[in-house]
Amino acid sequence: MDTLLVSLLPLIIGSAIVPVHIIIIILLLKNPRLPVLKATAYLVGMTALRLLQGLVFGLILTDSVAATTEEGSGKSPIVLTLLLVLGVLLLISAFRKWRKEDDPDDPPPKWLTMIDSLTPLKAFGMGFGLALIAPKLWVFTLSAVGVISEARLGQPTSTVAFLLFVLLAQSLMLLLILVRGILPKHSENLLDQISVWLTRYNRQIIITVSLVFGLLFLYQGASGLLSLRG
Repeated sequence: MDTLLVSLLPLIIGSAIVPVHIIIIILLLKNPRLPVLKATAYLVGMTALRLLQGLVFGLILTDSVAATTEEGSGKSPIVLTLLLVLGVLLLISAFRKWRKEDDPDDPPPKWLTMIDSLTPLKAFGMGFGLALIAPKLWVFTLSAVGVISEARLGQPTSTVAFLLFVLLAQSLMLLLILVRGILPKHSENLLDQISVWLTRYNRQIIITVSLVFGLLFLYQGASGLLSLRG
């Protein structure tokens, strides 16, 4: 399990520090009506989509990964391909942000204007919907499913590992919700500061994170696939 967590760590970090979702959580937490409930509903919506992805693709990838690694001890071509695709997507994201172009993972502008008027149910739908249309989040989650399937830990342990991945991947948003719920008055200034900082440096954060992890996943995927051919 320790080795698996090390393999999942880049996917966890890359998925956890996507600024746009943290900003949305902060905006929901600054709402005067039911802030914690709405932010929690948004996070539960994202979690529901990821759990659905894990259920559906976990069943598919487990057999596929097992079949492709039966004769060797290296990584599965499926996992390596997912890492390669994720690396390419992240590098494209870095390039688009550098060119100041729109990111496909950014929410539609209309969705952001609706935040103040969201009900908890609509916040749930927004969290589910944004996770559904975000290409990089899909590949992060599918790559994690592939890495877990490749470890062949058995169904119970694999389920625990995936739940741990989802929890850690969303830990920053969960932490903000907990802070707002436990320290409602003292957290307002903190949320304002984080929101201002993330908004100001959103472009630089995305470029840096996408470039670093993009090169890492591209190297892992490409070098692994080349070694399989050799």
